[in-house]
Amino acid sequence: MKRSARSDSINDAALRVQTLGGFRVWREGKEIASVAWGREKAQHLFQFFVTLRRRAMHKEEIMDHLWPELDKEFGDRDFRVALNAVNKVLEPQRASRETPRFIKRFDLAYMLNLEEMWIDADEFESRIERGNRQLPGDPAQAVAHYRAAVALYRGDYLPERHYEDWSSMERERLLTLAQVTMTTLANLLRESDPRESLRLTQAVLARDGAWEDAYRIQMRAYMTLGNRAQALRTYQHCVKTLHDEFGVEPLPETQKLFEEIKRI
Repeated sequence: MKRSARSDSINDAALRVQTLGGFRVWREGKEIASVAWGREKAQHLFQFFVTLRRRAMHKEEIMDHLWPELDKEFGDRDFRVALNAVNKVLEPQRASRETPRFIKRFDLAYMLNLEEMWIDADEFESRIERGNRQLPGDPAQAVAHYRAAVALYRGDYLPERHYEDWSSMERERLLTLAQVTMTTLANLLRESDPRESLRLTQAVLARDGAWEDAYRIQMRAYMTLGNRAQALRTYQHCVKTLHDEFGVEPLPETQKLFEEIKRI
C-alpha cells in the first residue's frame, strides 16, 4: 500500500473528512452540516474527488463518471455549478478571484489538495502499514496500530454511494484491508485477550462466513478460555457454512486443528 501525501495529523488539518461508516466533513474543527452542500451533485463531486484522491482527473472524465447520461454541454454546466458549490462549502469566506485552497486545478484536470486534509481512509491505511512494519520486532506496538486502524473502520466506505460504480472498488479494497487487519489483530490477541479475539473474528465472519482463518483463531481462543465444547462447535459451524455456501470442505489445516482439539 502506498500512502498518499496528506496532513500528518488530524489536529494540523484544515479539513477533516470521514468516509468510513458515513460521510462527514469538518472545517477548522467545526462540522459542515449536510444541508450546507445544497445541491446533491456538489456532495457527489467532492466525494468523487475524495475517492480518486491519488490522481488528477480531467473534467470530461469526471463528468463521464458522475453524469454519463448528460451531453457535453449540460454536463459541463453541471460540473461548473457543482464545483463552485463545493468550493463555497469548503471555503465560504474565500474571495471570488482567490485560488481555491482545497481543490487544485491543472488546466482542465482537478484533484484534492491532500496536504490540507486529513482523511480517515488514509489514516486507516497508514495505521495498518505502521503495524505491519512493527509486527516482526515489536508486536505490542503492532497491536496498538492495528487497534487504531480497526477503531477507524466504522463501516463501509461512503455507504451513501453504495450503488455508484466509482466508489465500489475503493469500498471493497478497504473492506478487505479491514477484514485482514481484524483477523491479524485477533490472532495476536487470542492468548492475552481471547474475548476480544472472539469479538474481532465474529465481526469478520459476519461479513464473510467463509473466512477460514477467523474460524481457526476462534477455535484457539475458545481453547484459551478452556471452552473445548465451543471450539468444536465452531468447527462444525465452519463445516456447515462452507458446505452450504460453496459445497467444499474446510482446509486441511482447519481439519488438523479440529482433530488436535478432539484429542485433548
